[in-house]
Amino acid sequence: MAISRNFQILRLDYLSVSSVLFLSTKPAQLKNTQSQLKPALVSLQNETSVKPISSRTTFKQHPFTVTYLISSCGLSLESAISASEKVRFQSPERPDLVLALLRNYGFSRTQISNLIRKRPVLLLSNPHSTLLPKLEFFQSIGLSSSDLARTLSADPTLLIRSLENQLIPTYEFLKSVLLSNEKIVSALKRTTWILLEDPSKNLMPNIAYLRELGVPQNCISLLLTHFPEAVMQKQEDFCGIVREVKEMGFEPRKTTFVLAVHALSGKGNKLIWDKCFEVYKRWGWSKEDILTAFRKHPHSMMLSEKKIMTSMDYFVNKMGWPSRAIAQRPVVLFFSLERRIIPRCSVFRILLSEGLVKDDFSLTTVLLPVEKRFLERFVIKYLEEVPELLSVYQGKVKLEGL
Repeated sequence: MAISRNFQILRLDYLSVSSVLFLSTKPAQLKNTQSQLKPALVSLQNETSVKPISSRTTFKQHPFTVTYLISSCGLSLESAISASEKVRFQSPERPDLVLALLRNYGFSRTQISNLIRKRPVLLLSNPHSTLLPKLEFFQSIGLSSSDLARTLSADPTLLIRSLENQLIPTYEFLKSVLLSNEKIVSALKRTTWILLEDPSKNLMPNIAYLRELGVPQNCISLLLTHFPEAVMQKQEDFCGIVREVKEMGFEPRKTTFVLAVHALSGKGNKLIWDKCFEVYKRWGWSKEDILTAFRKHPHSMMLSEKKIMTSMDYFVNKMGWPSRAIAQRPVVLFFSLERRIIPRCSVFRILLSEGLVKDDFSLTTVLLPVEKRFLERFVIKYLEEVPELLSVYQGKVKLEGL
């Protein structure tokens, strides 16, 4: 009975909202308003549960705000009630201007709904003196309209922070390190915290530590551009990882040094590292084999178990190559099995069976060359002897046993 009563209360709340919309809307606007009442495609997974009694009370206290959030922002009843606890208004003038500005900058209805649900207080921001300068700033550093809408709707905190005291000073520091807006945008798209966190807290001391060790500018730029969260770790954690990488034998002046730092950064990456270690052990690799592969290609310790297993199975059981030999050339594990490994190895096996090549060819000789070079060396060169070779490479013909 309690569940039934609560459902009826929520139903009455929804009908109340609809009634307010109906009574407050001019006939010419009614059709458009009704269409706006369609459920928005917004996830409520992280929303705080709304109790029916407080929902009804909240709506009665702030009917205009709740109604506006539903009709103009696309929020659900529950989200609108929750948002009305954080922002309240009796006139649509300011919120209308904010929504118009967002639409003018390419925000979709769903993106606006997401943004307002997360930061409803933005509806009361001054669109011209507060929001517009920030939108212009993000566009000026190279964010496209689509990236701008996607990034800000995912994390509207960027629109809350001060332009003069936070966003611009942090941007200027990043520019001094990365030297180009393109790289800054790349880092921003990976984590918005690159502009939200005070750089003096972790970024500056961590980058300074890398420079002390002799890590060159291009390697620091690579790490910060593609893996910014690694450089944003607490200074103590970051320095510990850097020291560990150095003790493993990595040369600070090489790109592999910062890639190894990334591979060992964060709990998630460390769990993946441990899992890869266990998978390689299954294939008979020693600890030194694994560390050898890691030194040669640090991201070999970030591959999925499925990727490692399928590639190793093909190389070892299908091609007959020694398992431990792959530790010396871990780059081959990154190639697509279907698009590169199988087509090229199929060609190689045919040539080997015909006695046209020797079996002392290495993995990298077959798999590393660009396609044009591979075709010239292993396909076109032998078409007279093996006319079906190109069809085998293209996957049009599968020979028995291959």
